[in-house]
Amino acid sequence: MMEQTSPLMQNLRRSGVWFVASVLALAASSIGLSRSLETETPAVSLALDPLNVNALIGEITHDLNDTSNAPDLDALLAKAESALRFDLADARLYSLIGEIKYRQGAKDQAYEYFDQARKLSKTEIHALQRSIGRSIETGDLSGAVGEIDILLRRWPDQFPAIAEGLPTILSNPDGYQAVLAAISAAAPWRADLLVALGRTPAGLDFANRLLLDLTGSSAPPNSSELSRVIYEHIRQKKYEQAYRLFLFSLSDQERKLGGYIFNSTFEPTPSGKPFDWQVGEQSGLEITFVTSKDAVDGEGGATVRFLNTPVKNASLQQYIELPPGSYKISLNASARNLKLPKELFWSIRCMGSAGETARFKIPEGTYNRQALSQEFSVGSAGCPMQLLRLETAAIAESWRFRYVGTLVMHKLSIERLSS
Repeated sequence: MMEQTSPLMQNLRRSGVWFVASVLALAASSIGLSRSLETETPAVSLALDPLNVNALIGEITHDLNDTSNAPDLDALLAKAESALRFDLADARLYSLIGEIKYRQGAKDQAYEYFDQARKLSKTEIHALQRSIGRSIETGDLSGAVGEIDILLRRWPDQFPAIAEGLPTILSNPDGYQAVLAAISAAAPWRADLLVALGRTPAGLDFANRLLLDLTGSSAPPNSSELSRVIYEHIRQKKYEQAYRLFLFSLSDQERKLGGYIFNSTFEPTPSGKPFDWQVGEQSGLEITFVTSKDAVDGEGGATVRFLNTPVKNASLQQYIELPPGSYKISLNASARNLKLPKELFWSIRCMGSAGETARFKIPEGTYNRQALSQEFSVGSAGCPMQLLRLETAAIAESWRFRYVGTLVMHKLSIERLSS
């Protein structure tokens, strides 16, 4: 016979099921809320769920990084070790324990925990950073570079944290070769490295040397990398080194375009490097380079088309290096309905000063392949490098002075005159 259950017992059982379900729902809600708060407020998150390892790690990390209060290292160690008993595979906990022991002065034990963290996770960020520091301290610079490569491939935003150790690494032959090998293999932190090195005179020398050594590798420097380092040379007033690096970077085809003005015929292959043509942001005009074989009526060169608006900056320039002496600048140009209310001219200015060495004016009107020239000189001091720039005489963008028409510059060259 089936046992009869009284209505009272049925109600109690239903109540018990409801109570258990309510408790489980509340627990799940607390865990979910704890997870949502673990990053911003780890202490609150832990109060909701004491077993939330992410929140515990966040709280300990916050305490360790709090510069306004000295952390209770013993208490933090106890928390981390307690959590480790429930999660033996979390590399972050080993790393935190290692950091606490490191700060307590137990460095040998600390590195055992850092090594264990890296066994569990090769990219554990803090253990990697400490391992890099240890490798540099012990002279294992090749190992340090390998660890840096692992760190920055996983955590590219951590480059500033390792930048301080780069001069030490690069000053050592083994370290230098390890860095060169890494960036030759297209390490993703190569651009950051060159930027960081370019900020100091000593670092800039290393950047220059790395680019020269990369030239013969399977990953030669690109125009952007070369331009960045050349610009840094110019910014630090190392003009001769800047020009040498530019010349060294030229391909066999580019060498054919050499001269006091590089690419004097405006072939449509500007690299953007400082000693090549640079076309900046344009307002009121359009600048295009066309080779003579592709041009209409053979009018190859740099075409400047004015859009019937004010023009304050013509946005075409090139750095040049002229030794002291006498020179002639020559322009072969064509124009159609060219109206220049406030002048259009090429200027040559000395770097490092506001002095203008020469101003070569372009005439208005309509003409075909007109030859223009002007002589000028570069003094024996105070002008180690120059900036050649196409400019207008407009000071403000007034609509009373609108530039109209088209100018085609077929060739612009500088030749040295015999004394």
